[in-house]
Amino acid sequence: MPFIDSKVSVAMTQEKKDRVKERLGEIISLIPGKSENWLMVGFEDSYDLYFKGNKDGETAFIEVKVFGGASPDVFDKMTAAICRIFHEELGIPENRIYVKYEEVENWGWNGANF
Repeated sequence: MPFIDSKVSVAMTQEKKDRVKERLGEIISLIPGKSENWLMVGFEDSYDLYFKGNKDGETAFIEVKVFGGASPDVFDKMTAAICRIFHEELGIPENRIYVKYEEVENWGWNGANF
């Protein structure tokens, strides 16, 4: 039950959204027990993001929420993969991307909680 939400300062075409979503679906399995079958992805593009006090370049803030948790090593691998995807697909420099992880104990779906 992972959810990856992104706020990016660049405009995204539907084709780009689909491509980034596809690539995120490929890497979600880096987190043990997670797969694209349960992945939800959201995009907020053309978002006003200030980094280091300015808007001088393309910027992204990515949130990854997972039911349960994972090790710091797994999150390190995810961060590297996420930064690579957003750089390659959207031209956002990796040093202008923040990735936040949230481990969630209670997660609801289909009228009940896991």
